[in-house]
Amino acid sequence: MEIKKISEKVSVSPQVTADDLAAIKAAGFRAIICNRPDGEGSDQPSFEEIEAAAKVAGIEARYVPVKSGMVTDEDVAAFGEALKDLQRPVLAYCRTGTRSATLWSFHEAKKRPMPEILAATKAAGYDMNGVARRIANGGKTPTDTGDAKFDVVIVGAGAGGISVAASLKSRKSGLSIAVIDPADIHYYQPGWTMVGGGIFEASQTAKTMGSLIPSGVKWIKAAVAAFEPQNNAVILDGCRVVKYDRLVVCPGLKLDWGKVEGLEETLGRNGVTSNYRYDLAPYTWQLVQEMRSGRALFTQPPMPIKCAGAPQKALYLSGDAWFRRNVLKNIDIQFMNAGGVLFGVKDYVPALMKYIEKYDATLNFFHNLVSVDGPAKKATFKVAKPDTDPTEVTVEFDMMHVCPPQVAPDFIRVSPLADAAGWVDVDQATLRHKSYQNIWSLGDVMNAPNAKTAAAARKQAPTVADNIVADIAGKSPVAAYDGYGSCPLTVERGKIVLAEFGYGGVMKPSFPTWLVDGTKPTRAAWFLKEKILPPIYWQAMLKGKEWMAKPEQLKVAAE
Repeated sequence: MEIKKISEKVSVSPQVTADDLAAIKAAGFRAIICNRPDGEGSDQPSFEEIEAAAKVAGIEARYVPVKSGMVTDEDVAAFGEALKDLQRPVLAYCRTGTRSATLWSFHEAKKRPMPEILAATKAAGYDMNGVARRIANGGKTPTDTGDAKFDVVIVGAGAGGISVAASLKSRKSGLSIAVIDPADIHYYQPGWTMVGGGIFEASQTAKTMGSLIPSGVKWIKAAVAAFEPQNNAVILDGCRVVKYDRLVVCPGLKLDWGKVEGLEETLGRNGVTSNYRYDLAPYTWQLVQEMRSGRALFTQPPMPIKCAGAPQKALYLSGDAWFRRNVLKNIDIQFMNAGGVLFGVKDYVPALMKYIEKYDATLNFFHNLVSVDGPAKKATFKVAKPDTDPTEVTVEFDMMHVCPPQVAPDFIRVSPLADAAGWVDVDQATLRHKSYQNIWSLGDVMNAPNAKTAAAARKQAPTVADNIVADIAGKSPVAAYDGYGSCPLTVERGKIVLAEFGYGGVMKPSFPTWLVDGTKPTRAAWFLKEKILPPIYWQAMLKGKEWMAKPEQLKVAAE
């Protein structure tokens, strides 16, 4: 007997026997539901036998038989009635547990978002993507024709999505392209570090989505519920099915604030802030200005995260502000890093360490934030140093800048596009999906081992555009992404250590060292970050103008 928990109230399992009922009772279940019709298999106990054993064990039993592969609306209603009548928790079973998981999925569809349903069933070992379309369409099974059809469909209208749409249009203007994204506002997220440091206003980092979608590209303002790659279909929340010839997946990642106990309740108050949110970055600067003494914590979760340098950028700009106001000597700066190094590319560490020393910051490696008590101003960290047993430590603070844990969005993690870790599974050079030849991915959601930065997306967009155009022409991939990423580390107001690197941490400087030596703090790099990069983002990258973003060309064998 293998019991698989789907929710706090419902678990499912393959066929049970009368001998299992005592163990089911001991596991805390108060009722069982049989979803397998009698006589389906020669070795199958009848429901009468199961019911008798359940009575002896002191738990209720209900018979809601469902034909294999034939879950009807009436079956779902009967399952719901049984759940309503029975005491919880309930164990539902059939031959493999799949029918029971399917019934639960349909029953919960009225009150839970579908990505949550798919995540719960996948965690229990059941793939519900086959019924996702029916769930998304209010219980009805849509036709295979779809409600709309495009040459290219792009999921996500962030830096990657809009850039690749513009790059495709500039290469092949006649393509019918749709971008799917429910957001009204598009954010220049690299600017939020500068907002938290008092350099930019938050309003400088936001524009309406409608003003940025490239001309001739259809914007579908909706959330994606599921993918059906075998049918070249994207299923939207609601009642629409969008079909494609080619698909680009780049919805960004999910900031998992809820993974840290107590964090969501205290964000924006009690001295707890984060530059990872548009509405909180101004609060960071407010706290920095108000602070004259006490302890300031800066946290960094386990990788991967977007802009891996951002947690320490907040530290440096805060330390610089306190240094300039001559209060730094009264402030205890603590960097709480779940990882074991200050920065992943060793060439840049010496320059950064000089600023750690300048701001007298303490480096606490292998410290991962697990809970926050905002009113008490206490943070608890799990300390997991190599070759030692994990411990927990609670630290008091006056100000805390939090970088949240980050994962792929739910609808990606439960999809057939994802690898075992939940990221879109691509070839790291061509950015083409490893299993589906007409799907590409870029940005933070795919699994290539590069830094998740806007600078990376700027290089990835032309690669994807070149390879899609080549594919349309019946050719092999022509462009390769080299893993380029950039992290302008704002070590003080007016100076930046411009870290640029590719796969394997290989340095990939864009400028001659006499202009910008990335291993040293320079004013030129600050000027680039403050004055040059924002207009390049808005006026070039999002418009398909690929300044300094030309991809490497693959050597294609003669066809």
